[in-house]
Amino acid sequence: MNLSRGAFYFMLLLMAVPLSINALSYLNLDSGYGFLRIKRDAISTGWYLPAFYAHVLVAAVILLVGFFQIHPTFGLRWRNTHRMLGKVYVGGILFLSAPGGLVMSLFINRGPIVQASFVLQCTLWFIFTWIAYIRILQRDIHSHRQWILRSFALTLAAITLRIYVFLGSWSFDLAQPTAYATIAWLSWVPNLLVCEWYLRVSNRPVYS
Repeated sequence: MNLSRGAFYFMLLLMAVPLSINALSYLNLDSGYGFLRIKRDAISTGWYLPAFYAHVLVAAVILLVGFFQIHPTFGLRWRNTHRMLGKVYVGGILFLSAPGGLVMSLFINRGPIVQASFVLQCTLWFIFTWIAYIRILQRDIHSHRQWILRSFALTLAAITLRIYVFLGSWSFDLAQPTAYATIAWLSWVPNLLVCEWYLRVSNRPVYS
């Protein structure tokens, strides 16, 4: 891994750690804690809270696990650990975090454009991760790595969304539907575009 890629990787990891720690603070299971204070109506349905915990708590783990899974040399040097963490990553997304995020998106009250963004993001997250899992079962390692990178590009939306919200809060009124809708789509679509660009310009295997 060259110096610029390593610096970018390390910068993302530095942002992921505090985000994951903050998400894991919801292990207190207090329905009135933090963000949940403004979702009382959704919580009262009985659907939102289990989905929230499935999405947020598991995403906090798989975000960090994902960094080890895409590291250029980790899978080659520690294959058994790579396989074990891969099961955590794939299982966490398919069974908990993506379905939880999809249910949460049904309770978004920021308009249909924002809701469509999160529904599509969670759906693609599930699909890309599932394809990556099928590819490794078929021993198609190169394709598996490509689909895992696409999956992780969507996992990183946890970081990019908060970056855009932070930056946007200084310049825009995020209570306006158009402003938040723009941020919602920007949080993951550019991630995928950058991932596709990388996969196409690289003439070598993803982990070389």
